[in-house]
Amino acid sequence: MSERRKTLEEKTRFDPHEVEARIFSEWMEAGYFHPPAEGAPEENFSVAIPPPNVTGALHMGHALNGSMQDALVRMNRMRGRNALWILGTDHAGIATQSVVEKMLRSEGTSRHDLGREKFVECVWEWREEYGSRIVEQYKRLGASCDYERERFTLDEGYVKAVYRVFKQLFDKGYIYRDNYMVNWDPGSHSAISDLEVENREVEDTLYSVAYPVEGSDRVLTVATVRPETMLADTAVAVSPGDERYADLVGKHCVLPLVGRRLPIVADEHVDPEFGTGALKITPGHDPNDFEIGRKHGLEEIVAIGPDGRLTEEAGERFAGMTAAEAQEAVVAALREEGALRAEEAYVHSVPFSHRSGERIEPLISLQWFCRMDELAAPAIKAVESDRVKIAPAQWKRVYLDWMREIRPWCISRQLWWGHRIPVWYCDPCEETIVAERAPERCGACGGELRQEEDVLDTWFSSAIWPFATLGWPDDTPELRAFYPTSFLTTAREILFLWVARMIMTGIEFAGDVPFDDVYVHSVIQARDGRRMSKSLGTGIDPLDEIDVHGADALRFGLLAMSSTQDVRYSDAKVQQGRDLANKLWNASRLILLNAAEVESKPQPLRVEDRWILSRMERTIASVTGKLDTYDFAHAATEAYAFFWSELCDWYLEIAKPRLYEGEPEVSANLLWLLERTLTLLHPLMPFVTEEVWSYHPSREGHLAVHRFPEADGSLFDEEAEAEVERGIELTRRLRAWRDMVEAPAASQLSARVEGPRPQEFVGRLARVEFTDDGGDPIASVGPVRVLASAEIDAGAIAARLKKRRAELRSEVSRAEGKLANEKFVAKAPAELVEEERGKLERYRAELEELSE
Repeated sequence: MSERRKTLEEKTRFDPHEVEARIFSEWMEAGYFHPPAEGAPEENFSVAIPPPNVTGALHMGHALNGSMQDALVRMNRMRGRNALWILGTDHAGIATQSVVEKMLRSEGTSRHDLGREKFVECVWEWREEYGSRIVEQYKRLGASCDYERERFTLDEGYVKAVYRVFKQLFDKGYIYRDNYMVNWDPGSHSAISDLEVENREVEDTLYSVAYPVEGSDRVLTVATVRPETMLADTAVAVSPGDERYADLVGKHCVLPLVGRRLPIVADEHVDPEFGTGALKITPGHDPNDFEIGRKHGLEEIVAIGPDGRLTEEAGERFAGMTAAEAQEAVVAALREEGALRAEEAYVHSVPFSHRSGERIEPLISLQWFCRMDELAAPAIKAVESDRVKIAPAQWKRVYLDWMREIRPWCISRQLWWGHRIPVWYCDPCEETIVAERAPERCGACGGELRQEEDVLDTWFSSAIWPFATLGWPDDTPELRAFYPTSFLTTAREILFLWVARMIMTGIEFAGDVPFDDVYVHSVIQARDGRRMSKSLGTGIDPLDEIDVHGADALRFGLLAMSSTQDVRYSDAKVQQGRDLANKLWNASRLILLNAAEVESKPQPLRVEDRWILSRMERTIASVTGKLDTYDFAHAATEAYAFFWSELCDWYLEIAKPRLYEGEPEVSANLLWLLERTLTLLHPLMPFVTEEVWSYHPSREGHLAVHRFPEADGSLFDEEAEAEVERGIELTRRLRAWRDMVEAPAASQLSARVEGPRPQEFVGRLARVEFTDDGGDPIASVGPVRVLASAEIDAGAIAARLKKRRAELRSEVSRAEGKLANEKFVAKAPAELVEEERGKLERYRAELEELSE
């Protein structure tokens, strides 16, 4: 007995914990994930992983995205292509700085105590200690990334690429510096982009305040939820067509508490139906007011500073207060002055920082911006023409709508950790220098230089990820072999933050789009339908699931539950994956321990052989097609159904007597089918398939680099499929009849057949002996007439059949009534309606059969 066979006999169950680390080490040592940089991009296959934050731990979104990408990378590697899965992490400016600042506070110090240089050193030390955590967690998932080419968005080569992009955009006039309204995040003490803002419904108090019209006894009543910002008002606006105020346009009113003269202007932005139709204009603290102010040349007063406290511009009475304190004080002062006319509850949408969770403070600030119009135009064309194909189709429309309305991008952040903006200032001669490398002195006057304090938005460096990771701006072998990449799968919330910007920069700097296809995957929600969140207590840790069920089970479950719609996390799907891994192990042991020593190849000796070989090849064609078109859920469930039902439940049961008798043809078939199944399932469930393959007599090397199966059309056999499926259906019906009448499990029923005798396996698997004897049948199951025998009680069977017919009539009536309800058909999900129709059809068919 060989050592491998002895081991297989002893291993009666599949233990993912024993297998996964060992097999992953074998793959790594063999270098399968580190392809040579040869060939052309169209011959190779490459994917750039969405770089996880260096602060991050693997979450369910990473696990879903990683399972999808790994399935495609593994499949294409098995097709013989150089398959590169680009790996790396993002420096995550705000998130990482926040983590390290929190650590420093716990130690009784702060970044300001350390100074910038020491603080940045401290962050690098933190990154060295903790930054590789998520990379190691990807290995637990089985991700076949190129770990030898791992990149970091602050490594030396990457910084070079970032500064090259900044310099070229600046030289073209796209990057500029301006005082502009930004989304100020008080939590991170930095400006953030529009795409990092999330709106939430909030109930505030709407205050109505009277502004006296200068030289008149009239007042303009304006409404605001932020009375503290009125201290920075510089106008009141009305609609040009509002006759109520036509005579006041061009005049002035007086700002309560402050006494400032405010011009009354007419602007199309004002909705005459909202409130009184008069709008206070605060260019320093509202994005819409800022635009109105610029149009009318209004003064821009900043009454709330970056620290969230009121400035001297707010007046001595309120300066130094927090915004909340100032609101309370301003309302009290207005009430005392008699200017407060009304207060009412008001629910409205309020912007919050996606980063810190704090309420956004719109502020005018001196920031760096990138004009996007010129970059957007070719990126719009690339998606319109399907040079970049975005699926599902609705996300193509969403992408194009956003790109056609694109605004300037605020690219500066008030942080210390990140790519410090490559701009230097000479104070003596006011020269500004933009360079890829730090200049020693001012080229104009020889004076000393100081570098810009701000860093670039993290998304600025992420935007060049697909080509910067391959060595751009240098002309590297990796860039020539793997750019453009083949595919990207991503979450919808970063379609604009990341995907759109990669397309723009790829065309502009690398000369081509960064990928051919973009698949926007669904969001896996918590079990109760809420979003997964640690703070809400709804998070599900993928590593915990791997510990319980194994990586293959989690991967299969996530792929099977994925959809074009958001779905709830399904423990049942993960358990289905665990069950599949166990079934694969057990069925494989049965085959491998009992098969004769024969060559693994198709041997269509009998009709059941022709049937299973045909079904195997059709399944390969279908599953492969679905993987190639990113239909991961149906690919997973179809592969599952074939292996579990057709191969194990039917063919293996049909073929067992032949297998145990040592028939070489059935052994050859089973070994062939096992090999085909393992290679088909490997991209989805790499660990269990690799472990089973290690015992297969045809094994030459790892399954990870075995040839992926291509459907062999010569084995398609419709006639055999139809014949065997009739036999399977009859077997199912006979088994169901036995269960319904509670025939003893060990009993052998007698029956005759009206028409051709069914296949041998029908009688054996349904425990029915077919005879040509006469006698009155007690029941009909399709063409089979079950005969009376000592094994069964005809009277009891008649009673059970009567009961079942009554149950079916009730179910038919219920289903017909439900489907006759127009509201149900119109409002219920389409799949639920179809499910109900299917039930009705089955109930009617069974009732018809039992009534014969």
